[in-house]
Amino acid sequence: MIFIRVLLALAGAAATLFAAASLERGEINGASFRIDVPESWNGGLVMFCHGYSATPVTYAAPKVYKLLEPFLDQGYAIAQSAYAATGWAIADAMRDTEALRQYFVRKYGAPKETYISGGSMGGFLTIAIIEKYPTAYQGGLALCGPLAPASVFIERRGFDLRVVFDSYFPGALPPIDKVPADYSSGPEQIKKLTALLDGKPQEAANVRRFGALRLNAEVAWAVSLFTNIVKDVQQRGGGNPFDNTNTIYEGTDDDYALNDRVKRYMADAHAAEYLRANYTPTGRLLKPLVAIHTTYDPLVPPWLTNAYSAATGQAGASGLFVQQYVKRTGHCAISPDDVASSFAQLRKWVNEGVKAPAGAILLPQKEKN
Repeated sequence: MIFIRVLLALAGAAATLFAAASLERGEINGASFRIDVPESWNGGLVMFCHGYSATPVTYAAPKVYKLLEPFLDQGYAIAQSAYAATGWAIADAMRDTEALRQYFVRKYGAPKETYISGGSMGGFLTIAIIEKYPTAYQGGLALCGPLAPASVFIERRGFDLRVVFDSYFPGALPPIDKVPADYSSGPEQIKKLTALLDGKPQEAANVRRFGALRLNAEVAWAVSLFTNIVKDVQQRGGGNPFDNTNTIYEGTDDDYALNDRVKRYMADAHAAEYLRANYTPTGRLLKPLVAIHTTYDPLVPPWLTNAYSAATGQAGASGLFVQQYVKRTGHCAISPDDVASSFAQLRKWVNEGVKAPAGAILLPQKEKN
């Protein structure tokens, strides 16, 4: 039996359950959750998946994160699971999000329509969930997610970047093939790594060129964070899932020397299979999906998002996927206005058959006072 502990807080006394805005917090199978229902609820629901976090996520704030406000403004309830596990916990997150959706249906009734959305790792979960549970959703909105196989994303963006970084700055971080269980990323470590990079301009420039990164601080952030993610998948998969014995690296001012110097690692087959299963997108969409990405993202570069367009084409579902972008720099530099615009377009696509446009998000000009 599913263990459910619910703490219910209703804003104001209401003649009916949804006459006033409501907030519910609780726990399902060890996963904390939050449900927000707007005052003028239209009967719809958005399941929102949070991004990567090495520490437990909490929902103690009185209001939802500002980026989620457009969902409430357009009349939709929002349900969020904190997931029972931290880190790159794709299987746990999918299970816990589905358990919360089912709980919502039992508690509040079947929504008139349900959408799946999420940011960063939550954007990745958006495509995984809409592929696995297509009948539960009318559409999806993926925000700044790595829309490619997890093995490609973590290996090409994280593992390879660490291997190249290590070749220029040996010993600055723990071994990438066996990351210690007590390793954790944080502001102090990123500060130290940035100083290390600043102290060796030529070496730092080569790492930046390889990773198509603009700042030393971005390199420090990326190698630190991805070391944590690699640790997660190694612990869950029981070994190192990455193999670079046949990889030829390029992009520095001396690729000959880099390839001679870089360390080579062999993958553990069981760990590689674990990562493949958690998760490799199929592209087999049955419902409309809109993805939003920035034109420059130091953690999830745009070329990763292009992979899902190719996957939907191979699966014969390209007509159900639209990629949009915002002309900004940074990871998840997406505004509430961007979300409001794209979500409205997704709803129109679902309800009226008017496909959302691909390309740049063009927001209406605000009148000056």
